[in-house]
Amino acid sequence: MENAFIDNIKIYVKAGDGGDGAVSFHREKYVSAGGPDGGDGGRGGNIVFKIDDGANTLLAFRYKRKFIAERGGNGMTGKKHGKNGADVIITVPRGTLLKDPETGKIIFDMAEDREYILCHGGRGGWGNRHFATPTRQIPRFAKSGTKGEEREVLLELKMLAEVGLIGFPNVGKSSILSQISSAKPKIANYHFTTLSPNLGVVSIGDGKGFLAADIPGLIEGASEGLGLGHAFLRHVDRCRLLLHVVDIAGTDGRDPSDDIDKINEELVKYSEALGDRPQIIVANKIDSADMESDEVKRFASKCDELGYPVVYVSAVTGEGLKELNELTISTLSTLPPVTVYEPEYSPEDEAVSGTAGARETVVRRENTKFIVEGEWLYNFMGQINFDDYESLNFFQRVLLKNGVIDKLREAGVEEGDTVSIYDFEFDFVY
Repeated sequence: MENAFIDNIKIYVKAGDGGDGAVSFHREKYVSAGGPDGGDGGRGGNIVFKIDDGANTLLAFRYKRKFIAERGGNGMTGKKHGKNGADVIITVPRGTLLKDPETGKIIFDMAEDREYILCHGGRGGWGNRHFATPTRQIPRFAKSGTKGEEREVLLELKMLAEVGLIGFPNVGKSSILSQISSAKPKIANYHFTTLSPNLGVVSIGDGKGFLAADIPGLIEGASEGLGLGHAFLRHVDRCRLLLHVVDIAGTDGRDPSDDIDKINEELVKYSEALGDRPQIIVANKIDSADMESDEVKRFASKCDELGYPVVYVSAVTGEGLKELNELTISTLSTLPPVTVYEPEYSPEDEAVSGTAGARETVVRRENTKFIVEGEWLYNFMGQINFDDYESLNFFQRVLLKNGVIDKLREAGVEEGDTVSIYDFEFDFVY
């Protein structure tokens, strides 16, 4: 089980809280009325995601699913700033999608060489020196740091291979990959030898090559969850080209012509776009086949009808593999690049991201005033500049999107009533 393939897992992450500002006063011999000198608190650590090209599974998250960044240090005397909290760097395989577990929306696609900050650390609080005024020369208070962002996030791995080898179990996908690349997948003469996608870099010289993935054997009903293949269909999503491997010798008693239809049917059921993906039919095991048989001739006619190019190969002898690589390279040159998914999360979603419990909103009435409270609102209010028109519009959109307006109406708010959200008051208008 230590080598179990994990490509879909939910984790909890929390950025560090900001440090508190300090309350202190300058004390020095022969210096009277030194004044406030409390330093500011440090920023909390961020939760940062980074690509690890040496990983191809989310196995590292099997036993560790909670990540909490360091809190910022408190401010100190002498206007000294508190220490910033250390960031937590979480490494994931290239091609991992960060998704919201509640909505399924894509937050970010870890496909390119850039780090992504999922949760920002809280801001440090101001020390009491910021609150000194001509009429308040001895402020005995400071500001607390804000809380760091927290949330649950779903990690879903969709490999970035340009080429996917698909087909029924035991047709020779792993054998072909081991011959055309440096990959060393497990190979044996029984079904479901491959329990996880294997990646291999195929090079044909002159700087030309491609990244190929051997997708574990599909069976009828894979799109509904039968067999192993259903768990790995997502890894074909990004493939620009499919190498559809069939056993032309029919060593397991299957008809290669029927195999093409059955596998393609599963692809369409999983995704119409996947069903339309360009394919090259790879007729393997020609060393064991009667190439003049009626079955082989019918297979060739079938491929002509479907418009698929066919390459006849033997993973045992190596025959036809060079031609397969050359056709794959030339076909890839005509296809669009690997898919990179755009974020589906809106700015309004990001503003209140967090766990379900942190999004709870409480509305209570005090005479004609309606008080609105919630942990997410407390943190969100610090992001708004109420003197700026666009920022104020953004504030209103977030309240509407997250049901605050609906809750106010349920509580009986009427036009002209005062609504108070953490010291910010406004008149309710329909």
